[in-house]
Amino acid sequence: MNLILSAEGLSVGYDKKTVVSGIDIKAAKGQVICLLGANGAGKSTVLRTLSGLLAPVSGAVYIDGENVREIKRKDLARRLSLVLTEQPAPSLTTVYELAAMGRTPYTDFLGRLSDDDRIIIDEALAQTGSLPLKDRIFGELSDGEKQKVMISRALVQQPELIILDEPTSHLDIKHKIEIIRILQKLANEKEITCILSLHDIDLALKCCSAVMLVKDGKIAACGAPEDIAEKGIIDELYGIENASFFETTGAVELKGADKNDVFIAGGGGTATPLLRSLARLGCGISCGIIHENDVDFYSAKTICSAVASEKPFCTISQETVSEAQKLISEAKCVIDSGFPVGETNAACVQLIGYAAALGKPVMSLRGAEECKRLFGNTALRSFDKVSEAAAAAMLHAPQFNA
Repeated sequence: MNLILSAEGLSVGYDKKTVVSGIDIKAAKGQVICLLGANGAGKSTVLRTLSGLLAPVSGAVYIDGENVREIKRKDLARRLSLVLTEQPAPSLTTVYELAAMGRTPYTDFLGRLSDDDRIIIDEALAQTGSLPLKDRIFGELSDGEKQKVMISRALVQQPELIILDEPTSHLDIKHKIEIIRILQKLANEKEITCILSLHDIDLALKCCSAVMLVKDGKIAACGAPEDIAEKGIIDELYGIENASFFETTGAVELKGADKNDVFIAGGGGTATPLLRSLARLGCGISCGIIHENDVDFYSAKTICSAVASEKPFCTISQETVSEAQKLISEAKCVIDSGFPVGETNAACVQLIGYAAALGKPVMSLRGAEECKRLFGNTALRSFDKVSEAAAAAMLHAPQFNA
């Protein structure tokens, strides 16, 4: 492993008061390493110490084997760039002028730029897609454009390592993805190591090569996202209540009401939009029969008060059918989400007939012809869209209030 930055047994904080202790980190060329943790966990303190801005409470940080606190500032600036959350810039400075400040470690006392310097500046702006903005006033840019320019300035220093404190903060999803893609490209093509903090859990787990979890004044875990994001660890890291983060989908689902107003016959991703719509209306929801490798299973596990489920790829057993029938008998009404029908879930079709036989109001999100083909003459009403308005209409339809 070609190490760029390392620390072992590092403790960080302010005025000899430790904020985070027991930090062990080995950052190699071309890695993107992300710190995750709740607000106030100490992520910024860790980053500022790694960059040399803060002195460690104990231990040391090494860049290329040298103690960062013993490297001359000018030499350090040629090897490490720092992009802070709130990094001040003169309001009337042009993009080009701001990016050019990154050449300070290389220019003479008067700050004069050579032809080579100008080439490097243009290349850095081009790498972040900021070259067309070079003559714009920095203060007039959008937040996403500003962040890309700040990364350009960091690149102008020609560093081996870039440390970024919440680089996607306050950005819309388009610019969040653009920033992460830029960092990935720098790591993959230029072998620049990037260490950053993020609040976007899904982006961190999907885009970073290593993740450090900061909790309760220590590093709770460190490693590849696939190894770190075990079941429930993100919920515990952030103290999430009445919701769950699912590593498989990279999404947070809010817990629904703990009652059984509506039974959803779902599967194949068709139930999830309906579950969310009904949960927003305050409904208690049960669901089935969902195979445990189905995307609907992950949302149903949190949103629903009860889920009748089956093992992946298995034909639905009579025991599971009985479990679903019990939920149907307790619910006030039943909705067919329009799930795709195959050999392994054919029993779900029978659930609709079972509900009708009990006299439950039944509604389907399939077209009328498909309903007739699958359910025969079972009396139900078809709906062609899933939305909060549609869900409300379902629940307030005359047959649902009978």
